[in-house]
Amino acid sequence: MSALRLLSSAARRAPSTLAQQRRGYAEVADKISLSLVLPHQAIFTSKDVVQVNVAAATGDMGILANHVPSIEALRPGMIEVIESGSASKKWFASGGFATVHPGNKLTINVVEAAPLESFSSEAVRANLQEALKVAAGNGSEEDKMEARIEADVYEALQHALGSK
Repeated sequence: MSALRLLSSAARRAPSTLAQQRRGYAEVADKISLSLVLPHQAIFTSKDVVQVNVAAATGDMGILANHVPSIEALRPGMIEVIESGSASKKWFASGGFATVHPGNKLTINVVEAAPLESFSSEAVRANLQEALKVAAGNGSEEDKMEARIEADVYEALQHALGSK
């Protein structure tokens, strides 16, 4: 019971310290410092950008300045970086993690990523059909599971290309 009293007394004193940490909406002029890195390359290193849209495992999310600190697992999908105005750059990433740090810093670590324009819709469509064929075929369970994962990535890529 004494621990409960300690917590409740701390909670009564907390508002004065929390008032200094209040958050608000991002202003248009606010920027977030982005680092987008792969194991072998840094695409962005502390680049000031307006917004970053990612395909999080919990759903698509847009990250602006003053975003609450968090860590998000990324599913295969598009990463869109809006640098200023409406100018944006798009990459397709196989998955990874996005970490929003205090002080308007965002770090995105991905295993593989490529500019969206480097993909061909026809090649993606053909590879998707092949992967679905293998997944539904008579191969080993391991082959079927690998093909299902491959098909999921191609479906995400096809969706990203459709929203170009």
